[in-house]
Amino acid sequence: MHELSLAASLFEILEENARGYKDARITAVTLRVGRLSGVVPELLRSAFDAYKKGTLAEGARLEIVVAPFDFRCRGCGGTSFREDPAAACAACGSKDVELVGGMDLVVEKIEVEVEDS
Repeated sequence: MHELSLAASLFEILEENARGYKDARITAVTLRVGRLSGVVPELLRSAFDAYKKGTLAEGARLEIVVAPFDFRCRGCGGTSFREDPAAACAACGSKDVELVGGMDLVVEKIEVEVEDS
């Protein structure tokens, strides 16, 4: 289950970003997960919830946005975003497309609450 190691890496990123704020608390995290990333969103959410105990993100909510497949047409150069991996170009209908996105795992947003001193 590589989602546990992904959660550990995510918490390194979260702590690094919150370190510059005194009395910071992470309240929300948004991740974009590509359909071909190999990540199972439910398992990542469970790993996040287990890992956050006793951290700056203990009360944080995790939002996971599942990104569609991103195709580029070799014929016309158009791009298409699809839920279905067997896609044709939305612009010209050609099936000569290459997959150019949908494999990513990106931290899109970290919400931090800082207590006033």
